[in-house]
Amino acid sequence: MTAKAQLKALADYCRDHSIAFISDEIYHGLTFAGEETTALEVADDAVVINSFSKYYCMTGWRIGWMVLPEGRVRAFERIAQSLYISPPELSQIAAEAALGAHEELDGYKRAYAANRALLLERLPQIGFSIASPMDGAFYAYADVSRFTNDSMAFARRMLAEIDVAATPGFDFDPVEGHRTMRFSYAGAATEMEEAMNRIARWLA
Repeated sequence: MTAKAQLKALADYCRDHSIAFISDEIYHGLTFAGEETTALEVADDAVVINSFSKYYCMTGWRIGWMVLPEGRVRAFERIAQSLYISPPELSQIAAEAALGAHEELDGYKRAYAANRALLLERLPQIGFSIASPMDGAFYAYADVSRFTNDSMAFARRMLAEIDVAATPGFDFDPVEGHRTMRFSYAGAATEMEEAMNRIARWLA
């Protein structure tokens, strides 16, 4: 998560150096600590990218939206028309319905928050320190260097030996990713508890 003051500083820098300011806000709505803001609060010329995949629980439906300065709309329309014409009609209908489902969606968010609390407690107990603040989204980014210096091989072993999947840090950090892993906590609470128990027994 980026706080409003830091987001404004970034927007100002982009404007001063004639750089297009594009803000990926795909996890908007899934904030658990700190403030939640949007680039549109600090920059009229920002390009904002968002999706129904995360907060709206529509992963795989391949539908999202962009907010653009009016002068850029037609150029982006031409690119979109060349790439995909339009999202499927069914996805559009489902997305419209999702916009009115905040009560149910906030229930999922509360479940994520409970899973987040579990991983914040259990991962350090197991020996994985938290490598990045878990302020938003639904992932824990953990330092696993106490057990390995090769997170790719470690992830393969963990999957093969105890059926627990996590993502090696190389996808997010080509320099230090060999010692980090990302754990999703978007599953059911029972799955999160079982995964932590399996890892703890495996490394004991």
